[in-house]
Amino acid sequence: MPEVRLVGPNGEQVGIVRIEDALRLAVEADLDLVEVAPQARPPVCKLMDYGKFKYESAQKARESRRNQQLTVIKEQKLRPKIDPHDYETKKNHVVRFLEHGHKVKVTIMFRGREQSRPELGFRLLQRLADDIAELGFVESSPKQDGRNMIMVLAPHKTTKTRPVKAATPSGEGEQPSAE
Repeated sequence: MPEVRLVGPNGEQVGIVRIEDALRLAVEADLDLVEVAPQARPPVCKLMDYGKFKYESAQKARESRRNQQLTVIKEQKLRPKIDPHDYETKKNHVVRFLEHGHKVKVTIMFRGREQSRPELGFRLLQRLADDIAELGFVESSPKQDGRNMIMVLAPHKTTKTRPVKAATPSGEGEQPSAE
C-alpha cells in the first residue's frame, strides 16, 4: 500500500499515512495535497493552499528581482600615443562612470608598429589605474587580446554612487544665476 509522510498546514508532522487518507484529510480541510519531496522514502506531502503558495512564491521572486542591481559595463577606448589633454578627457569619462557605480572596460588599440611596443599600453593603463585609485580598483589586470589591451575597472563598494541626473528639456526648472 503506497504511503507518504504527511506535513500539516502549519508545518506540524502528521506522520506516515496512506495516500487515500492524506487525500481525505486534504478534502476535509479544503486544502491541496502537494508533494514537496518526491525523492524521499516515503515521499513527503504537505497540506496547503497551492494557489496561495504559488502567489507568495511569485511575490518573493518579484521582490528579489527588484532588489538586484544591474551591472553596467561602460567602455573607454584609448591609443598608446595619446595627447595629454585627450588623456585627461578620457580619464574624466572613466571617473564619471565610476562615480555612477558602473564598471569600466578600458581598451587600448594598437595599430601598425605600435603592436611591437605593448609596454606603452601597459604603462598607460597603470597610469590610469593610479589616477582613479580613490574611486575604483582594477578588477581584471591588463591583458593583451590580439591588437587590443584590455583592463576592467570597478567602483569601490564603500563609495556612494552619484545618481544619474535626468536632463530637463529646454532648460526648464533651472534658475538663472544672478551675476
